[in-house]
Amino acid sequence: MKVIGKRISIVKKDHLISVVILPTDNNKKLMLLFLWLMAWTVCGMIVLVSYFQLKDANARIYLIVYLSFWAYFEFSILRTFIWKKFGREKLWVKDGVLHYQREINKKGKVREFNLDLVSRLKIIELRPIKFADTVSQSFWVKGGERLEFESQGHLIKLGMQLSDEEARIILNEVNAFIK
Repeated sequence: MKVIGKRISIVKKDHLISVVILPTDNNKKLMLLFLWLMAWTVCGMIVLVSYFQLKDANARIYLIVYLSFWAYFEFSILRTFIWKKFGREKLWVKDGVLHYQREINKKGKVREFNLDLVSRLKIIELRPIKFADTVSQSFWVKGGERLEFESQGHLIKLGMQLSDEEARIILNEVNAFIK
């Protein structure tokens, strides 16, 4: 087994390669994300309780709009926290089939791709001047895939928030295996 940093492990055997990518190794940031989630939840609950005490119709409409935005960001933060705490990405190639799974607590749909229909892995280049690329690599969001391949006209992205070096190592290992 080859370990890359604290997040990535690669296992190579005769007719199998397996890559496991953990979302984070930074427990301090994970705790801060949890505190942010709790503070956001409490603030939303306070606003929700105040809704029932209002008599003015315009103020109630304002709070409904406010709470809809609050609910969206509550969902986003919760989704990110659950991914960072319990998630992992798995990529393995066995018997001519490439398997990819984003799992949370050992549950998740496995996507299978015939190797004959799969292009080689490519690195998604980040542009530091592009705001979306900068935000996607932030700890506080879920996403920021760094590798991609094409299969039957569909672009499949994987390797969330990998560094350039980590992405290159995975790319070289998997591409060498699938040739």
